[in-house]
Amino acid sequence: METTVGRRNRAAWAGLLVTSVLLCLAFGLPHWLDWEVFARAPRNASSREVPPLHGLWQPTLFGPGTIPAVVVALLGWRYAADLSARLPWPRLVLASYAVSLAWLLSLALVDGTSGISRVLGNPYEYLETARSVDDVSLLLDSYVDRIPYAAEDNWPTHVAGHPPALLLFFVALVRIGLGGDLAAGVVVVLLAATIAAAVLVTLRALGAEDLARRAAPFLVLTPAAVFQAVSADAVITAVTAWGVAALALAATAARRRSSVAWAVLSGLLLGVSVLMSYGMPLMGVLAVAVLVAARSWRPLLVAVPAALAVVLAFAALGFAWWDAYPVLRERYFDGIAADRPITYWWWGNLAALAVSAGPALGAGLASLRRSADRVGLLLVGAAVLMVALADASGMSKAEVERIWLPFIPWLTLCCAMLPDHWRRWGLGLQVLSALVVQHLFYTAW
Repeated sequence: METTVGRRNRAAWAGLLVTSVLLCLAFGLPHWLDWEVFARAPRNASSREVPPLHGLWQPTLFGPGTIPAVVVALLGWRYAADLSARLPWPRLVLASYAVSLAWLLSLALVDGTSGISRVLGNPYEYLETARSVDDVSLLLDSYVDRIPYAAEDNWPTHVAGHPPALLLFFVALVRIGLGGDLAAGVVVVLLAATIAAAVLVTLRALGAEDLARRAAPFLVLTPAAVFQAVSADAVITAVTAWGVAALALAATAARRRSSVAWAVLSGLLLGVSVLMSYGMPLMGVLAVAVLVAARSWRPLLVAVPAALAVVLAFAALGFAWWDAYPVLRERYFDGIAADRPITYWWWGNLAALAVSAGPALGAGLASLRRSADRVGLLLVGAAVLMVALADASGMSKAEVERIWLPFIPWLTLCCAMLPDHWRRWGLGLQVLSALVVQHLFYTAW
């Protein structure tokens, strides 16, 4: 009879094989069969397109960040697992931030300082608009009217595609003197580097410190760092991750006053995230999983009203989420979404997710079992459901290597549940894939 270890090993190999086949088909079929799937806008179409990524084939053999990135990757592969197992908890959380920051910066700097500044400086992004904002009240009051393509002064792509809180974040940076392309990029990196720490805090609050220690190397040295370092969606990821961490702390706090305080913070952060991205109501699935894992529903009495207060406050100031979403949906399907065939992107999205989350994701998901850590199963299961719902919505045809960044840390937890002898080389596969993606492709995020 086959042993449990043997079954888990076979499952992990099967998951890795399926991921590899998915990537080969998603990258290969559009070129082999001459499919036009418009990973980039038609006006920007190029023979160097690399669907399912929103980017171009542009190999960079060596850049300023190459040596630091390789050094971080090698040291992390060799020592991260041992250090995460034995470091005192506070030092582990601090180390996760420090190494995340080094990993994010070194990857971005493969392209020099433009690797940090070029994305946010794109006119389709937020900074250029943020610099022109003189009246926040007028901005909120006119926000929905400027979403449609037909509007004479319609918003640029990313501003139109998101609620106003993310734009207001960059308006705030401009107001305090951090509105330059490079300065704002550095702020995004500094925030993105906290994501792993937030997940670790969540796991420990839920009584899963052992899982947190096993997951730490994968959370820190994630291939998603290629996109986190330069994407405003990393800000959304950090906000949601800390909102979930606060919810876990609220659900497990021994004192009522502490529980209420954490629940208020969680509601405010998750409420703000809903006003940063139309997809963030899906984080409610993860929030439910956290409460189930904690076996406590008491934070809902405080967190839900706090989140609603944020949404309703914006509505009172002129931006009603429920009015904006249908308008945005109409713009989306009148624009690039009309050119992107859903028959490709339903599964092409999953390939883009595998690029961002790393090839070990498939192996980790396939090796999950009922006897695995309960907290891990709940959180990974919630992440899988969020991805499935986002994919089925049709509102994320392409570009999910950045759009789905908020889901990736929670999916990554499955890598900590790989068979013991898989985890070391699985981490090596993850850092190698990050280096390959960073050096071979011009990523648009």
